[in-house]
Amino acid sequence: MAQDANNQPDAPQEGIPAPEGPANLIDTDYVIGQDNIQTNRFGFNVDLHGKVFSISSLLILFFVIITLALPDQMGPIFNGAKSFLTDNLSWLFLFAANIFVLLSVVLIFTPLGRVRIGGLHAKPDFSYAGWFAMLFAAGMGIGLMFYGVSEPITHFGTSMSGDSWAPLGGAEGNPAEAQSLAMAATIFHWGLHPWGIYAIVALSLALFSFNKGLPLTMRSIFYPILGERIWGWPGHVIDILAVFATLFGLATSLGLGASQASAGLNYLFGIPNTNVTMVLLIIGITLIALTSVMLGVDKGVQRLSQINMALAFLLLLFVIVVGPTLLIATGFVENMGSYLKNLPALSNPFGREDTDFMHGWTAFYWAWWISWSPFVGMFIARVSRGRTVREFLIAVLLVPTLVSVLWMTAFGDTAIDQLVNQGFDGVKNAALELQLFAMLGQLPWTSITSFVGIILVMVFFITSSDSGSLVIDSITAGGKVDAPTPQRVFWALIEGAIAIALLLGGGLTALQAAVIATGLPFTIVLLAACYAIIQGLRSEPRG
Repeated sequence: MAQDANNQPDAPQEGIPAPEGPANLIDTDYVIGQDNIQTNRFGFNVDLHGKVFSISSLLILFFVIITLALPDQMGPIFNGAKSFLTDNLSWLFLFAANIFVLLSVVLIFTPLGRVRIGGLHAKPDFSYAGWFAMLFAAGMGIGLMFYGVSEPITHFGTSMSGDSWAPLGGAEGNPAEAQSLAMAATIFHWGLHPWGIYAIVALSLALFSFNKGLPLTMRSIFYPILGERIWGWPGHVIDILAVFATLFGLATSLGLGASQASAGLNYLFGIPNTNVTMVLLIIGITLIALTSVMLGVDKGVQRLSQINMALAFLLLLFVIVVGPTLLIATGFVENMGSYLKNLPALSNPFGREDTDFMHGWTAFYWAWWISWSPFVGMFIARVSRGRTVREFLIAVLLVPTLVSVLWMTAFGDTAIDQLVNQGFDGVKNAALELQLFAMLGQLPWTSITSFVGIILVMVFFITSSDSGSLVIDSITAGGKVDAPTPQRVFWALIEGAIAIALLLGGGLTALQAAVIATGLPFTIVLLAACYAIIQGLRSEPRG
């Protein structure tokens, strides 16, 4: 059901029923669907969708207990699962991500792009500057800190050696070509494809919530396909899969953040870089995140996000100014050109020679982004009311992609320049989680910038945990965004517990295996959502 600028509902649209009960589903109790599935408020100030919450929480708790109790036995299982899924189903992740990008581009150029999120008379809630900042802050975070140096330098090394992990076969013995391929491959993993995934999920959630009047949860997207069955078990399964994908996607980011923060503390202060340190970091940062959760979105997440973006901008500016400034300036254009030139080959899911690169890098990334998509998509949906579909898709695809290109160029080209032109191989030889600090160690004010890097990782950790608990709680509360605080505290604790369990049960491999395994079924869900979003847009008036 469409709503005008004053948030007053219009008449229900053909083919989409109005929910029984209040038209505005935010901040109210509601009863939805013919099966009378309710969000019930009962003792202990809890407000849950019983089936989704119960099944999700019990299965997750069982996983955490088993993994912590049997870490030696679980490690080989994670290894085997990762190898099987990437060896046999990488093509599906690549194929699906291509579909999401192509659909986003097609919608921009069709009349459906004139549909306005929230209805014909809806007005944007945020300025362009504020909206763009939130779009970028939503999607990357810890990943940019962890992989900003390590991915370009790794691809450069494999391209120079021409081994089986080299993207597109590499450029053995040719530093300039190897650098071009390395940066193209890196940007490929942080450019249009992840944001195409986010765009489809965010647009679907925004359309069916703000225009159709359905709850802000994944099941609502599937009304054109399932009809009233979204209020039954098919809808429950969709929401449960969204919870699993989001939890393990977040846990992967938290695990990466803990390993990098631990490496940084060891680099700066000599604190042992052990599992004990990482577990203590996860526990400590999760407790800080709980404080933010209890303060609420305005006082907690918003302030931390503002601090985060300011620190990230300062660190980026510092690297550009004191690093190889001219190389970074020219490299931005050259890297963008190399990315676009190699995009078709990098996107190809079939007949690839660089299968290790595709299985080990791209499949993991696409599964990770798909797992993050309910979390990021719900956030983007909530801040994008009032934008047209065309405006929304152009912004979501292009603005964060350009910022990611700048970030990867600044950090990646600086590290490669240190190796090629300065003869410093410290970054190349450092452990993955330590490479950022090794690169900063060759620039002025090493202790300060490395400490800022550690703080950034921790704050990204906190905001991811905080925001993620809000999103998961919304899904398990039937689409509400104002559920009681104890529920968000519960999910924040669960996120930390999963990250600890995966780190102890197999480290980085376990994190990757978990995100691929949970991303796989959700990939099928999102492919079906592509049809649903077209059907939903076709029933909307166009400005």
